[in-house]
Amino acid sequence: MTVSLRLSDEDTMLIKKYAEMNNISVSDLFRQSVLERIEDEYDLKAYNKAVEEYKADPVTYSHDEVGKMLGLI
Repeated sequence: MTVSLRLSDEDTMLIKKYAEMNNISVSDLFRQSVLERIEDEYDLKAYNKAVEEYKADPVTYSHDEVGKMLGLI
């Protein structure tokens, strides 16, 4: 897939220099940045869901308790 972006000359130079400093291509820089952004948003949504579930039922278990429940201890 090919994607086109319109960037100012200043942004273009900054991005190229950053990629060069990190020894990666501009394509890899954009790919990694977008994927990290998606992962961060997914993680935040999962965290918020877990917090809401905990608030609805604030029961917790220790590591040992979970091990016993699973028959590992």
